[in-house]
Amino acid sequence: MRIAIIGAGIVGSTAAYYLSRLGQAEVVLFDEGLGQATKAAAGIICPWFSKRRNKAWYQLADAGAKFYPRLIQDLLADGYPNTSYQKTGVYVLKKDSSKLEELYHIALQRQHSSPIIGQLSLQDYAQASGAFPELKGYERTLVAQGAARVDGHDLCRLLQTAAGYPLYQQKVSLRQKGQGYEIAGHYFDRVILACGAWLGQLLEPLGYHVDVRPQKGQLLDYHLPNQASDRWPVVMPEGEIDIIPFTQGKVVVGASHENDQGFDISPDQDILDSLAAQASPFLPALATAPLPTSRVGIRAYTRDFLPFFGSVPNKPRLYVASGLGSTGLTVGPIIGQQLAKLALDQELDMAIEAYNPAAYLTLLA
Repeated sequence: MRIAIIGAGIVGSTAAYYLSRLGQAEVVLFDEGLGQATKAAAGIICPWFSKRRNKAWYQLADAGAKFYPRLIQDLLADGYPNTSYQKTGVYVLKKDSSKLEELYHIALQRQHSSPIIGQLSLQDYAQASGAFPELKGYERTLVAQGAARVDGHDLCRLLQTAAGYPLYQQKVSLRQKGQGYEIAGHYFDRVILACGAWLGQLLEPLGYHVDVRPQKGQLLDYHLPNQASDRWPVVMPEGEIDIIPFTQGKVVVGASHENDQGFDISPDQDILDSLAAQASPFLPALATAPLPTSRVGIRAYTRDFLPFFGSVPNKPRLYVASGLGSTGLTVGPIIGQQLAKLALDQELDMAIEAYNPAAYLTLLA
């Protein structure tokens, strides 16, 4: 069986990895290499404080967070030690202390079914500053020890290396041919479309309108010399920004959420300056650090902000995933793993009816 994957972000890379573990197909990946959401994602794995009322979204995000330890263990078993994912905990900051109390009780209720949340506590500055002494501008914080951060770009590279399949950096189109599909002059029995906001461009020639819209995201990468940032917790202040420390003084600030920008991937200095200005009061070292670099990516959103994945209606052996939004790195791996099983007609690990693509794909007249 020959399977093509279009899109080598977190969904496509994870699907490729699990297809290689199952070892029943010849697989090829295609990715244009421009605007990929994964490469510009902040990388916080912490869905438990969300106040979204959509239960299907929370169930998927919670399952995605729980899936990460299995993914990391699978990679380690195959000889690929993890350098991308780490549980560092999270500091949630609010000016109104009652909001911290509210989020604390929300997470406490969810902890019964999600022990991965880890220890929860409300701490004042004196208690919390020991783990992150450089962090300023708060009096009280909500701490969850089970929260994690992940470098999506590095994780994708690791998954692709572990999969061992060829990756072609080119823009491709898709057309049906017999019982399968033709891509770049080659025939494939089955195809996984993991191309995010670009899904509509690939499915329109097959007669579908896709309810997916692009959202631009920008972030900043700082390097703080001589800072032992390896164990600093992720910081989630009020507003648009998050502060995500990585190893060896690397700190990510972002990401923006910009609608009505289409597929523009050019950096906007005003937006980047705003991100820096919002972050500096919390981490003053950013103001004197070397100039940061920037990244830009395009997320995919649906009308109800719910991801979808599964089989395309009336198109046998064609599978899609899109609409992951700003939680792509949280839900992407488990979606990729389920798509790999779906493409090989294997039993899935979870119920996926709530994420049926049919609700977001309309046949063109």
